[in-house]
Amino acid sequence: MTTRLGVDVGGTFTDLIFYDEASGETRVAKAPTTPASPEQGILHAIAAGVPAERLSQAEFFLHGTTVGLNALLERRGAVVGLLATEGFRDVLEIRRGDRAEMYDLFWRQPEPLVPRRLRVPVRERLYATGAVHTPIVLDDVRAAAATFKAEGCTAVAIAFLHAYANDEHELAAAQALREAGFEGEISLSHQVSGEYREYERTTTTVIDAFVRGRMANYLGRLGDALADRGFGGASLVTRSGGGAFTFAEAAERPFETIMSGPVAGAEGASEVATAFGYKYVITADVGGTSFDTCLITDGRPTTLYEGEVVGLPVQTPWVDVRSIGAGGGSIAYVDQGGLLRVGPRSAGAVPGPACYGRGGTEPTVTDAALLLGMLGDGELAGEVRLDREAAERAVAPLAAALGFSAEEVARGILTIANANMAGAIREITVEQGTDPRSAVLMPFGGAGPLFLSLLASELEIGEILLPPYAGNFSAWGLLGADLTQTVARTRITPLTADGLADANALLAELYAEVERRAAHAGSAGSQRETALDMRYVGQEHTLTVLAGDERGAVAATPEEVRERFRAEYEQTFGLRMDEAVEIVSLRATIRTPLPRRSAPTVVSSNGAGHDAEPAGTTRAYSFAAGEWTDFAVIQRDGLEAGARIAGPAILLEETATAYIDGGFSGRVHESGAIVLKAEAQA
Repeated sequence: MTTRLGVDVGGTFTDLIFYDEASGETRVAKAPTTPASPEQGILHAIAAGVPAERLSQAEFFLHGTTVGLNALLERRGAVVGLLATEGFRDVLEIRRGDRAEMYDLFWRQPEPLVPRRLRVPVRERLYATGAVHTPIVLDDVRAAAATFKAEGCTAVAIAFLHAYANDEHELAAAQALREAGFEGEISLSHQVSGEYREYERTTTTVIDAFVRGRMANYLGRLGDALADRGFGGASLVTRSGGGAFTFAEAAERPFETIMSGPVAGAEGASEVATAFGYKYVITADVGGTSFDTCLITDGRPTTLYEGEVVGLPVQTPWVDVRSIGAGGGSIAYVDQGGLLRVGPRSAGAVPGPACYGRGGTEPTVTDAALLLGMLGDGELAGEVRLDREAAERAVAPLAAALGFSAEEVARGILTIANANMAGAIREITVEQGTDPRSAVLMPFGGAGPLFLSLLASELEIGEILLPPYAGNFSAWGLLGADLTQTVARTRITPLTADGLADANALLAELYAEVERRAAHAGSAGSQRETALDMRYVGQEHTLTVLAGDERGAVAATPEEVRERFRAEYEQTFGLRMDEAVEIVSLRATIRTPLPRRSAPTVVSSNGAGHDAEPAGTTRAYSFAAGEWTDFAVIQRDGLEAGARIAGPAILLEETATAYIDGGFSGRVHESGAIVLKAEAQA
């Protein structure tokens, strides 16, 4: 039995869930995010939701953070210098030959995080095998140290050619920097990535150096503040690739936390999808600033081994969560062509939507929803009472510019925001060969339940699962994270008996490295997961195939591994080839489950067959009927298992409001989740 606390920091609100498995006690809280000092918003949420004596009893604090992501988005990080192999100082600008926006004539690639004057070449060279071609000239490193000091660099990234195959030159350069008096942070590419592809590895190393100081300072302040308030348990941060690691480990590998926040919702959705036995689940996490979506298949989120933030690749495991600027705070405007647009600019936490009464004057999605009656009595979590007159004043200029009524503009804002979200969902489903109509939609986040009917109708999804604690569901997802560490290494090896023997020898080294890195990795209950990046000989890109046994070794024969790869290749590309197969990279992961939490008892089970009792009615616009109509107002708290809910209805809970349009109905599951179906399937 464990007591744990999950806190997810979003662009507008900071969400908290406190869960005591022994007593079944669950507490939820929301507090406005404090962008300048995120730990203050966390402390406000803790103060609002967790008594001091209960905080001191908690065993785990699990945190989803966007500090690293925001540092990249805002370009507010360390002043970074780069040591590169002579001839490769410009790899950050040469990049790849592709264009992110193929048909945009004005597209420009993002500026490198390190300007050219701070990218210093070093005479040294390794072969791809790791053998030394040119010994390192340490005088070049010492001269670079003087340059970095003069330029005020607070961090240095060292990324030498083929360092993944031999770390000697990078280690020697780091030591020479220290001997020359450099006292800032140093990031070494072989420790950060361990994979080939010079541009991606160099960029990832630079990102690590860029966010390292900011992340370490933030986690230090947060850890100290928690300790001052009596918390004495383990403090953990979620990783971009799923799972969690300690604050100390996150400070050492901050690049692994770039997508820490959005991953928590996908992890929680995976747990729910497994419990319900769903094949496909599409998450719809709508906050105040962004919309995040992920496809869950057979209880596992899609995982990539390279992500991208603001056009910069990050070479690390990455849960495939797609994010766009669409949320409750997204600002609506009229573009130069006279068309109504919504987002990606957001009112954020400060000043927030106009209807929050905190100084915002621009029209947002929340303002539009309030004008259409979609938010019920207009009271949100965090003691926010919405101001309808302020929303009307904000929308009025748009209505005048477009020649429509305020109501018509509000409908347009919701429709456009919904279309933007549906487009992001199509990227992870239709464009990847999955029909969204075969999936279950799982909306959560402060504004996710508001869009459940609109998204389901737009994508022709027949079933919706509204999870318990929908408004704080990402924080709930944090509570189930496993302690996880992973490492990868490129070594191109033919898929033969001798090749697998070499692979197993390297895997033994990789698992030993993971165990050195994390104390929990060798504990009882730890699980090893081995994956191989493979391709047909002559190809450039790879597919990842799971191939290890409980020891982490590849026990299968070359023929068995080859068949797994060919099956994966056929499923992905629709054909098999008779070419030889080779291993490119090996991936070793150790996962240590936290003590398993039991599902909370959210509802009683005496309501089978009864309609949910409405607390009253309210007038709201029905998108299904195309007119204003009466919506039943239902309080989610107190609903019993088996109780029926039919739209049109507004479902109120402590941290979210669900808009259930006509044509959708369902029942309350014993877990507290609400399963809704379109009228044709109800």
